[in-house]
Amino acid sequence: MRKRLLALTAGTAALLLAVPASAADAGPGAAGIGDPYYPTYGNGGYDVSHYDLRLKYQPATDELEGTATILATPTQGLTRFNLDFALDVDEVRVNGNKAAFAASGEQELEITPAKPLEQGKQATVVVRYHGVPSAVQRYGFTSYQRTPDGGVNANEPEAAWWWFPSNDHPLDKATYDVSVSVPDGTQAISNGVLVSSSSKLGWTRYNWRENKPQATYLATLAIGHFDITTSTSDGGVPVINAYSTDLGDNDGAARASVERTGEIVDWLSGYFGPYPFSTAGGYVPNVKSGFALETQTRVFYSPKQFANGSNTSVVVHELAHQWWGDSVSLERWSDIWLNEGFARYAQWLWSEHEDEGTAQELADYVYALHPATDSFWTVAPGDPGPDNQFDIAVYDRGALAIQALRNAIGDNDFFRLLKTWPTERRYGNGTIADFQALAEQISGQDLGALFRTWLYATAKPADPAATALGVRADVQQPKSWKQIAATNDVHGD
Repeated sequence: MRKRLLALTAGTAALLLAVPASAADAGPGAAGIGDPYYPTYGNGGYDVSHYDLRLKYQPATDELEGTATILATPTQGLTRFNLDFALDVDEVRVNGNKAAFAASGEQELEITPAKPLEQGKQATVVVRYHGVPSAVQRYGFTSYQRTPDGGVNANEPEAAWWWFPSNDHPLDKATYDVSVSVPDGTQAISNGVLVSSSSKLGWTRYNWRENKPQATYLATLAIGHFDITTSTSDGGVPVINAYSTDLGDNDGAARASVERTGEIVDWLSGYFGPYPFSTAGGYVPNVKSGFALETQTRVFYSPKQFANGSNTSVVVHELAHQWWGDSVSLERWSDIWLNEGFARYAQWLWSEHEDEGTAQELADYVYALHPATDSFWTVAPGDPGPDNQFDIAVYDRGALAIQALRNAIGDNDFFRLLKTWPTERRYGNGTIADFQALAEQISGQDLGALFRTWLYATAKPADPAATALGVRADVQQPKSWKQIAATNDVHGD
């Protein structure tokens, strides 16, 4: 290289030296982050550190206007990069200069900055946009739910496209400021802490902040008429809950369940270690869907979760996700067992705590419930495929695998593992292979056969791990099981 430079003219050499290598080698970022289940989700070439969302929403017409300011650091020189988004874009600026943009595919927003972006040098991306979220469908569905007095954005594995542009994959987590202006008398609920609210000219602006890394699908926005309650757990965790004012008959059961959030957070901390966020809570909007979702610090609950009375089990499930899925997120969607298996197992531990059936009894019951011919055993929790990602087997077979692991390594190592994983990987990501390696490190055992049998086999397990479950033909249904089995925070309804 040195000899070649000496052969150049002085002017040419000076020009080359003035161009950063990352700019000279710049190219377009990938239109997907590389997830085998969802090839177009997320994007390559940059990491987002912060989203600042300044929004205005009109409940009467479902019109949303927004300005998203995104702080991102290129991981390569970039001549073009993508965001995931589905609303109409009015303008894009990159580092203060207007940028060209175009919609592509179902949710790709392709952005071409005026100058290539340098690797490792933080860029500021501003996107101004508008739209009617309820009028937008992608891949034949919507993650947005219209309500009588507003709307809700909550879904898995995608929800952000309907209200802000993003790098939509759990591998790229960021902090958030969400500022929402709504007509006076209407509330806006989001993640984290309510920093401030103020009213001017008939509009109230709510400023929410989540100061810990958060995956895009865990960001939520709910607008409508809510009754908001605040409290602090015995362990010092601030709790913010919200209930639509038109829940009707489900209102009492919803409050009787969600208002126990602080108690349950403290209880879960005994198993998983200190609560990882600055606030906890949930909201119950007047929606028609039936699922619940672990939106970070502010869990989304459908009122149908409380149609049969109080349901603390679903609260346990979604709050367990704050450790298993939110603080420690999956690296790819095939690792979903790390989220759902452990959230389901937390429900089994809660059942034991409430004297409504032990974790072992629940494991026995689930195992005996499904004969070898049941399709339940054909879904592998460790790699269920995108069509079965939220199948009941991922939850229940997933929890069975955890009980088998507990039986194999013993309670001392098992409960140490339950705290070590969320502690060592706090605010990061992990894979099933990473978790298995940690379990083997803590227990000193080779657990390959156990993980293959319980997470990846597509037949009913019949190896020593199954025997360890002590399955009995005459096992009786635990009295809490009907409630637990009905609790499933699925992709949609």
